[in-house]
Amino acid sequence: MTQEKKVLLAVLAHPDDETFGTGGTLAYYAHHGVEVHLICATRGEVGDVDPEYMVGFTSVADARVSELSCAAGVLGLAGVHFLDYRDSGMPGSVDNTHPLALAAAPVKDVAAKIAHYFRLLRPQVVITFDPIGGYRHPDHIAIHQATVYAFDAVQQNPAALPDGDGLEPYVPQKLYFQTIPHGMLKIAVGVGQFFGRDMRHFGRNHDIDLASIAEVDFPTNARVNFGSVSQLRDQASACHASQGGRQQGTGIMGLARRLFGATESYMRSFPPPVSGKIEKDLFEGI
Repeated sequence: MTQEKKVLLAVLAHPDDETFGTGGTLAYYAHHGVEVHLICATRGEVGDVDPEYMVGFTSVADARVSELSCAAGVLGLAGVHFLDYRDSGMPGSVDNTHPLALAAAPVKDVAAKIAHYFRLLRPQVVITFDPIGGYRHPDHIAIHQATVYAFDAVQQNPAALPDGDGLEPYVPQKLYFQTIPHGMLKIAVGVGQFFGRDMRHFGRNHDIDLASIAEVDFPTNARVNFGSVSQLRDQASACHASQGGRQQGTGIMGLARRLFGATESYMRSFPPPVSGKIEKDLFEGI
């Protein structure tokens, strides 16, 4: 069966991952005729939300999902699909072991749910986190591993990981990992340290070791320039007010965004990348 439409599937963990990590890419493709879908594994139940952002909501999950709905509309997503796992919290937290936590779920079970969406949505291109989940969040790492498992399984056998959905087997053509430009990150870490910031205890809860993350360098095989839709990425960031989205242009991270420019970087997992070549289009060759 010939497939004419282009479809991109982002497989991520929490509300806001779609915007803060890949928002430029998703907006760019959505507004250039590609059908863009998001798998969101959890509803961000464990995220901290200030009381001012809880007005009108009965749970953190409800607030986070509302923000995601706002962002998805701005980015132009064709669909948001939840896997219904629970946010696992940061490394070492009690939430890691909750029976419904994504990080506690068997990789094969999560992969089977992802493979269902391969069959349902038929994406040529799939994107997810890098092997350390960007900043070592257990859920980011878990969804990376499950996506790789699902992708590899259907490459070897298109009918792998069946769930009785009755859909035809399908094999995506390309798999990418969204990466942080570590050269620029090292600059941001250096600037932060110069101004007295503790870059080993960074973030809202001081639980992100940004300095050690900057020491892990993945290859860049593709860069997406989203300058033509950068305002949409910024508007989508503002949707995630409870996660600091309205302050994304300020402070150290604001500096990092200005250094990175209107591009997002990717490591190509499959097919194996061509040495020295940096793609400008994730659909190149399709």
